[in-house]
Amino acid sequence: MARTLLSIGECMVELMQAEGDLLRKGYAGDSFNTAYYARRFLPADWSVDYLTAVGTDTVSDDMLAFIETTGVGTRHIRRVEGRSPGLYMIHLKDGERSFSYWRSVSAAKTLADDADHLRGAIETADIIVFSGITLAILAPDAVETLLSELRRAKAAGKLVVFDPNIRARLWDDRQRMLDTISDGARAASLVMPSFDDEATYFGDADIAATIARYRNLGVEHIVVKDGAKGVTLSFAGKAEVFVPSQAVDKIVDTTSAGDSFNGAFLARYAVNRDAKAAAEFATKAAAAVIQHHGALIAADKLPTA
Repeated sequence: MARTLLSIGECMVELMQAEGDLLRKGYAGDSFNTAYYARRFLPADWSVDYLTAVGTDTVSDDMLAFIETTGVGTRHIRRVEGRSPGLYMIHLKDGERSFSYWRSVSAAKTLADDADHLRGAIETADIIVFSGITLAILAPDAVETLLSELRRAKAAGKLVVFDPNIRARLWDDRQRMLDTISDGARAASLVMPSFDDEATYFGDADIAATIARYRNLGVEHIVVKDGAKGVTLSFAGKAEVFVPSQAVDKIVDTTSAGDSFNGAFLARYAVNRDAKAAAEFATKAAAAVIQHHGALIAADKLPTA
């Protein structure tokens, strides 16, 4: 029986450094990156779909055509007149990245405006993935619409996966950001935070504090990513497990390190429900990604085992 992973969020036009002073165009965004890598690693009897909204312009046409070439399904992508995809540019220094964004008329901000469409898409899925960026770009009413459907999916036994992926510049109020991230976690059965974000914005003293806080929010499974150090797994009923990161000779671009980890982890966990083995494989995928430019790298540059 075919099964489906559905990722919900914003795909953007990506401009990255190329030879000389040129820029190369791509398409990426945390939730789409996760879908892309999940598709690379899931077996053929799994579908991967993406839920967002795009415009009716040529840029949107090109984005949809690109998404289809990756094998990620577009059947749940709505088209909105008068809107267009957002755009961001990657700035690199010593392998670390910063970004400039242009997303004032991003169609993805309307992705939860059609509640019936949203519910129908979620009902088709076995695993649903969303992030703090997904929540940050939505109006408060749309956030509640999305979280209501995700709570419904969690109650129905679906695996609802949340990466807090905190980007303070996307929020107009710090407390609303923290409250909404916490509400996102309450709607999830698996949360995959980055410890640096949790320490910075929630004041967590250590990974144990991050795990305890999400456990108190009712999260059953937690995967805390801690950059070059590794990841800590806390799955209900099991002892905590630490998995070290894979060493690399040279970091080229850390864009999508966490997203590729998420996609690879979910692909392996979906099949075997072995969190430790899934994390060990996902660290290999992330290590491969950070040795190349851009958020999405070709399948032949990725690990197979």
